[in-house]
Amino acid sequence: MSYKVEPVIKQVCSSIGEGPHWDEASQTLLYVDIMTGDVHRWNSVTKEDTKLHVADEFVSLIVPCEKGGFVVSTTRSLAHLDWESNQMTVWAEVEQDMPTRFNDGKCDTQGRLWAGTMGLEKKAVGELPPKMGSLYSLNCERSVKKHVDKIDLSNGLAWTSDDKTMFFVDSIPRKVYAFDFDAQAGEITNQRTAIDFSKGTPSDLGCPDGMTIDTEGKLWIASFFVGKVFRFDPETGSLLQEIKFPTSRTTSVTWGGVSLDDLYVTTSAYGFSEEQIRTTEALAGSVFRVTGLGCRGRPANSYQG
Repeated sequence: MSYKVEPVIKQVCSSIGEGPHWDEASQTLLYVDIMTGDVHRWNSVTKEDTKLHVADEFVSLIVPCEKGGFVVSTTRSLAHLDWESNQMTVWAEVEQDMPTRFNDGKCDTQGRLWAGTMGLEKKAVGELPPKMGSLYSLNCERSVKKHVDKIDLSNGLAWTSDDKTMFFVDSIPRKVYAFDFDAQAGEITNQRTAIDFSKGTPSDLGCPDGMTIDTEGKLWIASFFVGKVFRFDPETGSLLQEIKFPTSRTTSVTWGGVSLDDLYVTTSAYGFSEEQIRTTEALAGSVFRVTGLGCRGRPANSYQG
């Protein structure tokens, strides 16, 4: 089956494009530019991209709230954003005495937000202190619970359609973990490895980053450093398909479009030299759309609190 990769928002992120979320009601793509503190909203009909500067620090996720506005992460806080007034209201804080920050996050079918942390990077991209991250949930009463600690770099999340399994990426050991998931209680148990990127060389498989799932239960994982998105079978751990992009730091993926059969992919421009941006990495920081894959996703969940 032939597919098409195209940049739909070129060079829009000057640091790390991340956290894509397709808002089905408005047919818009939400995403962030982590190190500039900006959130973006791209209208797929008008092709207009609007940007808000919400923090003079990191911002790594944006998810619509069912009651209006958005939940966003700033460095170690989860906050409500009113887009029209650009007013931020902090709902929860974690790890206030630690050199860490939030990274990826998504909501489950019950409307809880799950979001993980990581240690702050050193000078080199991907070089950070080990085991400083944790995985949290923010329930609909806005209380925070820690579920897993000693994570290196919290990343992509996904759930099976029967709500029995949650998948979670820890990028540094290059693994996708599976957990038994209790949707009603908001609990995870029985951690095990579903996909092990370390079975392949870094130059082939890169580092797993953001992730989504299709209606067939297969995982689509953006892989940093290699400019690829992989489709894996989480039951067998086998690689089913790979998609190559014209920039090497692919960061995250989400299903979008009217039929939820377009794959939107964010990328990073952070850490490249001016020479690289002019030449081999000219499309770094762009948002791409992949069409013709023959797969589709489920609607993304909003925060219900």
